[in-house]
Amino acid sequence: MTFKQVRKQTSQPKKARKSKYQADLAPTEDRMVRGLKEELQLGSNTDFLSDAVALFRWAVGERKRGHRIFSESEKGERKELVFPRLERIAPEFSLPRVEISWTTQELESLAELASREPADPTETLIRAMRD
Repeated sequence: MTFKQVRKQTSQPKKARKSKYQADLAPTEDRMVRGLKEELQLGSNTDFLSDAVALFRWAVGERKRGHRIFSESEKGERKELVFPRLERIAPEFSLPRVEISWTTQELESLAELASREPADPTETLIRAMRD
């Protein structure tokens, strides 16, 4: 009589692979990310992205529940965060709105400006875009 030895297979769960992300940032955005990482004392892009995702996930949850997101100063002055991508997930809630009373002269001036050829960028604007 022949016996086969059966090797006991351990059922170890496979480790989930970590995802990698790559982003092509404009120089100004890259400087902003580096500045924020430094300010928050984050050593890696992974830590930065993890924290950013956690913050964004919280904001999405708040908007889904219909909550509005504010920052409040020590004096009680409040500013509401209006972020178009967040507003898409809470379409049944109305966006903040501002009424502007335009005079006929202001509307004509706006129409004239809008119908002109675009102006060349000024040196100040070019420097600001490079920084």
